[in-house]
Amino acid sequence: MTDLAPHELRILLAVGSEGGFTAAAARLGMTQSAVSHSVRMSERRLGAVLFERGRRGAAPTAAGEVALGHARRVLRLLEVMGAEVRGVGAGGGGAGGGGGDPVLAGPLRIAAFRSAALRLLPPALERLTTRHPGIAPEVRIVREVGRGTAGEVLDGRADLGIATIGTTSPVPPELIGGLLLEEGYALVHPAGHPAPRSLPLVDWAENCTSYTRDWWAAQEWLPAATVEAEDDGAVLSMVSSGFGMAVMPELSLIGAPPSVEITDLGADRPTRAVGYVTTPELGRSLAVRALIRELRGGGARV
Repeated sequence: MTDLAPHELRILLAVGSEGGFTAAAARLGMTQSAVSHSVRMSERRLGAVLFERGRRGAAPTAAGEVALGHARRVLRLLEVMGAEVRGVGAGGGGAGGGGGDPVLAGPLRIAAFRSAALRLLPPALERLTTRHPGIAPEVRIVREVGRGTAGEVLDGRADLGIATIGTTSPVPPELIGGLLLEEGYALVHPAGHPAPRSLPLVDWAENCTSYTRDWWAAQEWLPAATVEAEDDGAVLSMVSSGFGMAVMPELSLIGAPPSVEITDLGADRPTRAVGYVTTPELGRSLAVRALIRELRGGGARV
C-alpha cells in the first residue's frame, strides 16, 4: 500500500467536514472531479470505502470515521513537528546542540468536561501561558458521556483531554493518561433545610455515568432522580432555589453560593478519578508535557 500524502488527508477531512465533494472542492479551491478522484485513489490504497455517496452528499462510513481520525492526528503531528523545530531554532539551539530552551508556540487543543474546564484548567493555563506566552490554548467543553473527552483525542480533535478515568472508565488502549486528582462526592441541599434527605433528587446525565452508581444503589435513603438537568451548573441552581437535593463531586461545588449547604457523606462516600488522556505521540510533545506539568501543580520548565 502506498502511503497517503498530507494533501490527500486534507481532502478526506474536507469531504468529511463539508459533507460532500462539491462543497469540499469549493473550500479547497479544487474542481469536484479532482476531489472525487483523490478520494477514490485513497479508498483504493486503503482497501475500504470511506464515504457513502448519495444525492444529499457524502457521509463517512465506519471505516471512513477511523480514517478521518487518523488523518487529523497525522496532520496535527506534522504541525507539532514544525512548531517544535522552529521553537528549537528560536531558542538558540544550533547544529552542535546546546543553546537556550525551546520556544513553545502555536495552538494547544484541549477537551474538558464542564467542571474541569471551569476549575482545573484556568490556573494551569495561566501558569502555562506565563511560562510560554507563545502557546495559544483552544478549549472545547465536552460532556463526559459516551466517548467523552477521550473520544475527542482519539478522533484527532484534541491534543489532550481532561477525563474521568478508572476501572469503569479506563484509558482507551490507544491512548496514555495519568491521574490528576481524586474528588469526593457530597450531599448538597438548600441551606437551613430541616430535612434535606426528604427533598426530591436532582441529577444530570454526566453524573449518572460516574463511579457513584453502585454506591447510589446501596443507599436506601436516596430516591430515584425526579429531575434530570443538562449540567452540574443547572443542578446547583435548582438546589440553590430550594427545588431539591443532589449528590455532586467536589469540582462542581467550588464557589457554590451561600444559599446551599454541603454535607460530607463520610468515609464511604463515592469518589471520582479525574485525569488526562493524550496520544503516545503527542504525549512526547513539549507543549503537551508542559500542560501536564501545570495541571499537576506546576514544575520545572520543559
